[in-house]
Amino acid sequence: MRAIWKGAVSFGLVSIGVKLYSATEEKDIRFHQVHRDDGGRIRYKRTCQVCGEEVSYDDIAKGYDLGGGELVILTDDDFADLPLSTSRAIDVLEFVPAEQVDPILYNKAYFLEPEGTATKPYVLLRNALTDSERVAIVKVAIRQREQLATLRVHQGVLLLNTMLWPDEIRTPEFGFLDEDLKVRPPELAMASSLIDSMAGDFQPDAFTDDYRTALKEVIDAKVEGREVVQPEEVEEAPAAAVDLMAALKASVERAQAARGEKPAGPGAGEPTPISAARSAQRKAAEEQAPPKKATGKKSEKTTPAKKTAEKEKTEEKKAGKKTPGKKTATKTTAKKDAGQRAEPAKKATARKGARKTA
Repeated sequence: MRAIWKGAVSFGLVSIGVKLYSATEEKDIRFHQVHRDDGGRIRYKRTCQVCGEEVSYDDIAKGYDLGGGELVILTDDDFADLPLSTSRAIDVLEFVPAEQVDPILYNKAYFLEPEGTATKPYVLLRNALTDSERVAIVKVAIRQREQLATLRVHQGVLLLNTMLWPDEIRTPEFGFLDEDLKVRPPELAMASSLIDSMAGDFQPDAFTDDYRTALKEVIDAKVEGREVVQPEEVEEAPAAAVDLMAALKASVERAQAARGEKPAGPGAGEPTPISAARSAQRKAAEEQAPPKKATGKKSEKTTPAKKTAEKEKTEEKKAGKKTPGKKTATKTTAKKDAGQRAEPAKKATARKGARKTA
């Protein structure tokens, strides 16, 4: 067992160091909520109904509802300032007869173990309680809550029973309590006779949880028949996962707003399907292409295209030098042709003039 509390039992001038252990445990069979189809666990997240965000334990506080939608929020600092004088002590208030404590007040039971050199005063208190046939009424603070409790002896060990406060016990309010119902003496005698016939001594070990036993048998039968499901292990995504594209887009829009520019329309800056496909093809071609050998000298070979370009440039240069000469020759030839044509015309004119003179 693991101690859940350490302190001291204090009565009068006597202080007994003790450790507190839970005296009971639940034997109920516990189940997980799972998906019927694949056995996956059903998880529940702590989300805020106002902002919708998941909230960690560190950000959770306690809120007291005032009604009308108003809350008073209390933090750990507020609780730390509360006066709990019995936080590390079990203060004995008085000793009372055990039959005066109504069992309805009992809540949870804890064993007390003496700590260090406190064994002798511990045994002294235990024996004194046994001889007096009384129980001690005490106050103790467990898990930041002050509680009323009793100290009594159980199997040679001091047992602390926490109790409910009197105002936590509800008053039964049922209609038949106000009715005037009378029971006839023969009926009462018959009921008393039945009770006597069923009288006995209480032996707790004689009673068992039949439902739990039957349920365990069902589970064992399924295990033997291998009706077992092993769900796949799923890695949970980080709690602070961020949509990268959305974050980048928001950053661009914020920068544009800071410069006074209008934000681009939806999809602006995003690659089109065609351009994305071409980029992927180029990337794949580059990855599949054999690596080029690095050389210190440039290749002296000239490609056919390069030869053709150089040839065309050379011819253009030659053509450019000969063009003026050609033009001059053409002009000279034209003059000669004109002179040759003019000479017969002159001779014909002279002949005509001679005939007239004659």
